[in-house]
Amino acid sequence: MFPSISLAQEIGLAVLFVAAVLWVVGLGHMLWDSRFHHPEPGAFEGLAVIPAQRGLAAHPMESVELTEAEQQAFAGLIRTIPLR
Repeated sequence: MFPSISLAQEIGLAVLFVAAVLWVVGLGHMLWDSRFHHPEPGAFEGLAVIPAQRGLAAHPMESVELTEAEQQAFAGLIRTIPLR
């Protein structure tokens, strides 16, 4: 193909060109699909990967009793978190 480059370089250019074409086609496909698939505004119900919190009757292994000092330390820690 090109007289000034080796066969390995020509193969590398061909692989790079194919990868670039596939990337452009994939990007175009992704953008084309996003134009037509808009979720309804009220359809979002939260993250599916985070399970719902359980009520007060949780499994005993999921709860820990804190001492009064630990509760105060935790409350102080929570007060230090900036809320936006």
